[in-house]
Amino acid sequence: MPELEPLFLRACRGEAIERVPVWFMRQAGRSLPEYRKLRGEGSILEAIRSPELAAEITLQPVDRYGVDAAILFSDIVIPLVGIGIDIDVVPGRGPVIAEPFGTSADLRRLRPLEPEEDVPYVLETVRLLTERLGVPLIGFAGAPFTVASYLVEGGPSRDFVRTKALMHGDPPLWRLLLDRLADLAITSLRAQVDCGAGAIQLFDSWAGALSRADYERHVLPATRRVLEGLADLEVPRIHFGVGTGELLDLMAGAGAEVVGVDWRVPLDRARQRVGPEVVLQGNLDPAICLAGFEVAARETRRVLKEGGGRRHVFNLGHGVLPATDPEVLTRIVELVHRVSAESGADGER
Repeated sequence: MPELEPLFLRACRGEAIERVPVWFMRQAGRSLPEYRKLRGEGSILEAIRSPELAAEITLQPVDRYGVDAAILFSDIVIPLVGIGIDIDVVPGRGPVIAEPFGTSADLRRLRPLEPEEDVPYVLETVRLLTERLGVPLIGFAGAPFTVASYLVEGGPSRDFVRTKALMHGDPPLWRLLLDRLADLAITSLRAQVDCGAGAIQLFDSWAGALSRADYERHVLPATRRVLEGLADLEVPRIHFGVGTGELLDLMAGAGAEVVGVDWRVPLDRARQRVGPEVVLQGNLDPAICLAGFEVAARETRRVLKEGGGRRHVFNLGHGVLPATDPEVLTRIVELVHRVSAESGADGER
C-alpha cells in the first residue's frame, strides 16, 4: 500500500485528512527563548546567511510545538539583497531601503535573480532541512505588491502614499516594477522547491491597504503570474494577506490552493467568499495567545468549528507575537490535534 503524503500537504490539496494540521506564521523567532539564545544580538540577515544556523532556527518550533509543517527561516527581502539592493532589516521596524525606487532608471537595479550565485545560503538551508525535517518545509516569497511597497516607500508604511501615487501616476512603470518583482519571486520559489520545499506561501502582507478595484487592476495580474508560474511544480501554493477580507474571492482566483485569512473575517464567512473548493488557512488572532491558554483554547475551538474540518489548515491570523508564551502555542497545537481528530476532520462539524 503506498505511503500517504504528509497530513499538511493532503490538507492543502483538499484531500481526506484524519485531523486538522496546524502551523504558525513566525513560529520560528523571538517568542522562543532558544531562538534568542541561539541568535544573540546579531543581524537577522547574517543569521539567514548561515545555513546551519538558519536550519536550526527553522527546526526549533517543530521540536517545541509539534506543528505539522516548518517554514523556512528567511525574509521576503532576501532576493533583493541577493541582487545587490542595499537593505537593512532594522529590529522593531523591518526592511529599510537605502535608496527608494521612484523612476524608470531604478528598474536597472532589478536584474534577474540567479539563486545558486546570489542566494546559495538559502538553497543550502533548504537542502539541510529536507534531510532533517520529519514534516514538510514551506518555502516563501513576498508578493510583488508588498515587496514593491518596501522599495517605493523606503521601508514599512502606514498609508502607502508613495506606492499608491506611483501606481496611479505612472501605471506603465508600476506594471514594469511588478513584473520584475514577479520574476524574482518565481525564480526564488522555484529554486526553493527544487531543493526540497514541499509547499510555498506567497506573502502579500500589505495588500489590504488597497481598494478592491485597485487590487484587481494594478496588483492581481502580477500575483496571478507568480502563482501560475509555479503550477507545473505540483506543490501546494498558499496565498496570504492582512486586512484582505474584501479581496478574498479575488485572491482565491489567483491560482493558489490555499488562501490565508486574517483574524478579522470568520472562516465560515470567508468560505462563502472563496467557494467550497479552496482550502482556508487561519485564523486565530495572535493577540489572543497573550490572554492565557483558557481564553486561547475557547477561541481555538471557535476557529475549528468555523473552519469545518476538511479544507482547513489551522494557523494564526498573522504572525506569532514576540511576547507570546511558547507553552500556550504548544497546548494550542495539542488541542487542535485532539479536537479535530475527535470531531472527524473529514466530516462536517
